[in-house]
Order: sequence, then C-alpha cells, then structure tokens
Amino acid sequence: MATGQFTYALNTNRFLACAPLVNQPFAISGVPYDCAVTNRPGARFGPQAIRSASLMLCDGIHPVFDVSPLELMGDALDMRLPNASPLPEVRAHIERQAAELMAKHHCVFLGGDHSVTLSLLRAARARHGEALACVHFDAHCDTWTDHFGEPSGHGTWTYEAIQEGLISAEHTVQIGIRSPGVRAAREYVADQGGQIFTARALRGLDGAALEPVLAAIRGRIGDRPCYLTLDIDVLDPAFAPGTGTPEPGGLTSAQVLTFIEELAGLNWVGMDCVEVAPAYDYAELTTNAAATFVWAYLCGQAAKRTTA
Repeated sequence: MATGQFTYALNTNRFLACAPLVNQPFAISGVPYDCAVTNRPGARFGPQAIRSASLMLCDGIHPVFDVSPLELMGDALDMRLPNASPLPEVRAHIERQAAELMAKHHCVFLGGDHSVTLSLLRAARARHGEALACVHFDAHCDTWTDHFGEPSGHGTWTYEAIQEGLISAEHTVQIGIRSPGVRAAREYVADQGGQIFTARALRGLDGAALEPVLAAIRGRIGDRPCYLTLDIDVLDPAFAPGTGTPEPGGLTSAQVLTFIEELAGLNWVGMDCVEVAPAYDYAELTTNAAATFVWAYLCGQAAKRTTA
C-alpha cells in the first residue's frame, strides 16, 4: 500500500508482541529498503518477517542474562521511505527518522539491505559526537569503493563510514568475512588499523575456544561507544538460507550467539540486523535466527540496566 511517494508496511505485528513505542528505553524500528542490492532482492520484507518470528520469544527469560526486555521496549513499526527515489534521498529519510528515535531511545533497526547502515551510523555519530567503534558481522567486507559503477550500495557502506569518520577504523572489528574479492577490499579494515576475524579463522571455535577472540575484541574497543551491525549472511546458508547473497562456509548460530552474549558488556549504542530476505527462507530458519540475535542483544542491554 502506498500513499504519495512513501511505502508503508501492511503488517503491524510488533517485535515480541511488545507495546507501541512511547517512552520505553529501547526501541525497535524497521527499515524496509532493498534497492541497493547486487544479487537477490527481498530484504524490504525482512522487518515484518523478523517480527513474526519473534513471537515465540515474547514470554521468554534469557537463560544467561535472566531477564526479558519486553517491558523495557516498544516498536516504532517501519520507517516511511520513498523506495523508488535515488539512494541519497532514501538515506536522508532514514537518517532523519533514526536521529529522532536515537534522541530518546536505545535503538535496534531491522533491515532492509546493508546500505541502510550508513544512514544509521550518520545519525549515531551525530548523536554521540565522536567516531564510533563498530562490530560488523558479515560474509562480505562491504569495503568496495563502488558497486559495478554505482558510487554506493550495500557493499560500500564500511568504506564510506570509515572515509566519513563515522566509525574509527582502529576500533572496527569484522567477524565472519569469507567472500571472494580483491585484496584491497578484503583487507581494507585491517590496513586501516582495524581487525578481521575471517570465517575460516573461526572454524571449529565455540564456547571457551572463542575466548581469545572475545578478549581481543574487548581490548580493542574498550569503553568507546560501539555500534553492532549484523548481516544475517554471516551465518552459513545452512542456518540462514533466506538472504540475498548467501556464502557457504559461514558461522553457526551458536557462534554468533556466543559473540552477542559474551560481548554484552561493551558500551553498545545501537544495533541493526540486515539482509533477511524471507522469500528465500526455509522453515523460518533465517527469521528465527535473526529474531533470536536481536532478542539476545536486547536481553544483554536490559540486564545492564537492572544491575546499574
């Protein structure tokens, strides 16, 4: 359904069946945009699919944090976006709406393709007044300088964010990278002073075996305000087939949950979960994983509030 130039979500299910957003400390917002993809479209339908999958978590108490975020959060529903407009115009709309939400709430955004993260970082950088640390889960480095001749897209945002000073390269960590690419793109973050943990390097590691990686991340980021961006294709397609650019050889759901749970103590200022394309999903594997990752992140942040 469209009104004027803006696209509206048809489904108004809320994440975890939580209340509408008013003055709760945590906010969920959908960013239903996928016009910057290079392979399969469909991530604009991700927000509602993740919300639907979250309903199984609505009365859950997290087994590690022993809390539920339900009473602390509200759903702002989907952003209103002019999806047929040029990417810079869409990004301006995303940044404005994100800034309004960030002024009052700790936000989690449901994508949408990964190009939306650049707008979210612009809003977060302005909000916090300094270049942010960034933990980036992805199969792809997203450090290309163009997209097949296009100046920007869902695979350029990391390069752009570093170039714009939105994130500090030294405090940026990439996890799960494994896609083919020229060295200049694959190693860009490391060359700028950041750190990359490839999927190959993480094979077979979980639980206590991940502690050296977790310690390295904590030591690198310290107390700096940090943004979490999670491209669902960081998972192996066996765990997340419902995405636009699947890459074999990825992380397991258990590995990603370990990262989210064990890094909950970082100074997180927001999160997005992107590239969920439900048309390619099977048995809701992808949407269940995405909803659980977001829920685990929110539980970790809720636990910090209850112990502060």
